[in-house]
Amino acid sequence: MSLSQRLQTTLKHPAFRDGAKDQAQVALGVGAWGLVTGVAMVKSGLSVPMAGLMSLLVYAGSSQLAVLPLLASHSPLWVIWLTGLCVNLRFVIFSSLWREPFGHLPRRKRIWLMYLTTDMLFVLFFKRYKNIQPSPEHEYYVLGGALVTWCVWQGTSFAGIFLAQFIPLHWGLGFAGILALLGVTLSLLVDRYTYIAIAVAGVVAVLAYALPLKLNILVAISAAIVIGLIFESLEQALKTGAPSSAGKLK
Repeated sequence: MSLSQRLQTTLKHPAFRDGAKDQAQVALGVGAWGLVTGVAMVKSGLSVPMAGLMSLLVYAGSSQLAVLPLLASHSPLWVIWLTGLCVNLRFVIFSSLWREPFGHLPRRKRIWLMYLTTDMLFVLFFKRYKNIQPSPEHEYYVLGGALVTWCVWQGTSFAGIFLAQFIPLHWGLGFAGILALLGVTLSLLVDRYTYIAIAVAGVVAVLAYALPLKLNILVAISAAIVIGLIFESLEQALKTGAPSSAGKLK
């Protein structure tokens, strides 16, 4: 199959369109965040070409914003690398869950997916697919969502880079992006377990705020995942244990 045929097959696949449609729901938040990041890069002293290169290669808003003050203050390279690593450690947790649906793919594809996947794509994927046994549909869904997110992010990030001199940071666009993403996140709360998990994450993030290098984010995500896994295990134990308990009563 030629490249053009594969591209047509991908674009026409229902799962690809579903992924694109789902990610369009968070496009407003992604766009606002990308615009702020683009402006911040130039305001921090990066040249337009360097800011554009950073947007394309790093593709991680929280990490970019975390290291920009370090770049501006000419901090040692190892401090900059360590800060970016710590801010993005949550993706190590995410990758452990991505392994089941995508661990069978060739390394080249997994590397591309590693670059393209984002927080909200992770959330929406696992909301949609409860059974994450390997399926071709999964890859099409992720590609559709990733394409929308990447295009929106790069488009708004480059807009911020080129328009930085006209857009003051005190406009609060970052807060607008957070509000948009918060609205989407709240819409994903479907049962009491997710409510408890997000409450635990919020409390832990506040309590661990004093940790350096924004490690409170990683700790909060880890706590939410642990709580979710505990409740899932308890629920499965209750479902499998109920018949056996009834048998014992007989």
